[in-house]
Amino acid sequence: MTSPQWFLLIGALLLVRGLTATLLQRSPVTSAIIYLAVGVLVGPTALNLFHFNPLKESALLQALTEVAVLISLFSAGVKMPAPFTFSRWQAPLMLATVSMVLTVALVAAFCVYVLGLPLGAGILLGAIVAPTDPVLATDVQIRHPGDRDHLRFTLTCEAGMNDGSAFPFVMLGLGLLGLHDMGESGLRWVLVDVLWATASAVAIGIAAGVALARLGWILRRQPYQHQLLDDFLGLGLIGVVYGLCVMVDAWGFLAVFFAAVALRQTEMKLAKKALPQGDTEPLPTVSEGSLIFKEHLERLSEVLLIILIGGSLFMDSWSWSAVGLALFLFLVARPASVMLALLGSGTPWRIRGLAAWFGVRGVGSLYYLMYAIQHGLAEPLALQLIQLTLIVVTLSIILHGVSVKPLLGLFWRRGKLPP
Repeated sequence: MTSPQWFLLIGALLLVRGLTATLLQRSPVTSAIIYLAVGVLVGPTALNLFHFNPLKESALLQALTEVAVLISLFSAGVKMPAPFTFSRWQAPLMLATVSMVLTVALVAAFCVYVLGLPLGAGILLGAIVAPTDPVLATDVQIRHPGDRDHLRFTLTCEAGMNDGSAFPFVMLGLGLLGLHDMGESGLRWVLVDVLWATASAVAIGIAAGVALARLGWILRRQPYQHQLLDDFLGLGLIGVVYGLCVMVDAWGFLAVFFAAVALRQTEMKLAKKALPQGDTEPLPTVSEGSLIFKEHLERLSEVLLIILIGGSLFMDSWSWSAVGLALFLFLVARPASVMLALLGSGTPWRIRGLAAWFGVRGVGSLYYLMYAIQHGLAEPLALQLIQLTLIVVTLSIILHGVSVKPLLGLFWRRGKLPP
């Protein structure tokens, strides 16, 4: 496709999406399915107007997915309800850790014993498809900072954290394939990739979020009364936190999420303290002021990336091994890992059931795959993992996209909760 044709396609799609927002909200499917259908139509499966090659364009796709995930993680973090309590966060913490480990292990076992992949490749693929996606799961995530829905909170919080908790297993898979230094008996992997990278990411994120919240609060109040550009501050926080984490070998995705959470939590605490002091109007906050802009960027990235996914598929991409892996992940690995992780948590069974099904895979999986390719993954193995991952993501868009609204509608009706 030529540049004018791309402008025409994307422009027309954005116009249709903007004009039919209410209609799509009432439709039984998600907007992601429409974007995917457009990509498949213009791609090699149908009209063959263009073909996006993830292997040749791995550096570009890594950058695009990296930015999309970072923006989505920030948006998820600033929507976390305040105040923070361990009882509320227990379920998503268990999903982001215990469920993550179990999913990686189950998928790795399937890859080794059914697909015949080496152990390193199995663990790597498990880490690629295990994390739920913060970009494509908008229909099951918290809609605004005041949203108190337990299911949406659990799924949003899990997606925010497990994009970081999957990274150690990506490095483990690369290490077993000889593409990453794990140290003697894996000691470096444990100390650096697991303990240091995780703890330092959380610390950096919380420190940066708290610092920005306090600085913004001071500048907005008397005697300064500055007007701040919240959009710039939000993007700046993402850039500083992520860049610092990359420099010190910490997991930047995890840090950005916790920076957004800390920003929101701190601003809410400061707002409560200001009430007894006679403040008549609540001051604007960076978290809320930057949220709408970030959500718009998130939607734009979703349009582009899903079209590229559709434009990467051929008819023969739908192998039995790829479809089998996707069904195993959705019907066995995800439900089993969620149920085991939430044992004894007190989470209602209907929330466990929906959390077990709504493990949406998407942009995050593509990022990890491109990250592995950029770290020297052999071309034959890279092509195999690309095919498997693309089908997993595509089937997730389809199966979760057609089931999310009916199942959530049933969930809210039975729980007598407002949608």
